Amino acid sequence: MSTSSASTPIAGAKPLSLCAREPRVPPERLVAEMVPPPRFDSVRFGTYVPDPAQPSQTEAVSVLSAFAASLGEAPEAGGRRRWFARKPQAPAAPRGVYLDGGYGVGKTHLLASLWHATPAAPEAKAFGTFVELTNLVGALGFQETVRTLSGHRLLCIDEFELDDPGDTVLVSSLLGRLVEAGVALAATSNTLPGKLGEGRFAAADFLREIQGLSAHFRPLRIDGQDYRHRGLPEAPAPFAEERVTRAAHATPGASLDAFPELLGHLARVHPSRYGALTEGLSAVCLTGVGPVPDQSTALRLVVLADRLYDREVPVLASGLPFDQLFSEEMLNGGYRKKYFRAISRLTALARDAKGLVGED
Repeated sequence: MSTSSASTPIAGAKPLSLCAREPRVPPERLVAEMVPPPRFDSVRFGTYVPDPAQPSQTEAVSVLSAFAASLGEAPEAGGRRRWFARKPQAPAAPRGVYLDGGYGVGKTHLLASLWHATPAAPEAKAFGTFVELTNLVGALGFQETVRTLSGHRLLCIDEFELDDPGDTVLVSSLLGRLVEAGVALAATSNTLPGKLGEGRFAAADFLREIQGLSAHFRPLRIDGQDYRHRGLPEAPAPFAEERVTRAAHATPGASLDAFPELLGHLARVHPSRYGALTEGLSAVCLTGVGPVPDQSTALRLVVLADRLYDREVPVLASGLPFDQLFSEEMLNGGYRKKYFRAISRLTALARDAKGLVGED
């Protein structure tokens, strides 16, 4: 069934379609866009509200504030680094922090706050997800990525992933070269929900996988419950297809796509372009949401969910609830932390979309 028609007339302009978009993103744009996503434009340490029951959250703000202040000194007189030093000297203290914690405790808020608080020009700081960093290496090549990022004061990596050994080794090698150039590092990753104590092992896994870089990182544990569900109502149930379609026509800048068709389109667009794919949208409306058929499709949907969440794009859907997207096998497999993150973020965006649908 086409999403552009219905059994009754629908007022309003014709919605946009994600499936009609095939963005082309030049490599230099990938570098220029390595800044905190729009959702975190205005966050600061002062806007982070620690849970009084979790003292580790207050401690994290204090430690990261001091870390940002320590990055204020110029790396070399005249702003230049010693590119051709025979043997770069290792920093006397750790020049990196690793934020270890579960879903929704505010790690990305804190990481973005660190980026904003670091006293350096925006072009001297980089912020991106692990996937965006590997995409950058794919677009520029390893040596050019090293050259480009070596002039930075700080590199923040959100959602560091340990489930792909090849990518982990690639990024570990990249970070080693950047540490030699004097770049400070900060990273986050997620632990699995419902696994008491597992977060402690996440830090150990991270430090082991980045091999010789462990001495450059100070693990910083952040305990707490998912703030996206703390004191908030449950996510709304999916709406009828006709209501989703009408909302898409009534909302300027909204897109409307059938979910199966969108999944097929994502296979034809490189994940590095998903940010451009969602550019300028006021809402994403989906009809016929159902189970994701396979792991490759599921992983692409995870990246799309991240880009939509970064840009605060509400998602209005008909069909199954978002917590039924992924099979039990997927949720118990090696990529389960990504799927739980996608469910959490899509649930938040579905809640944001409730206002798009009028009363019956």
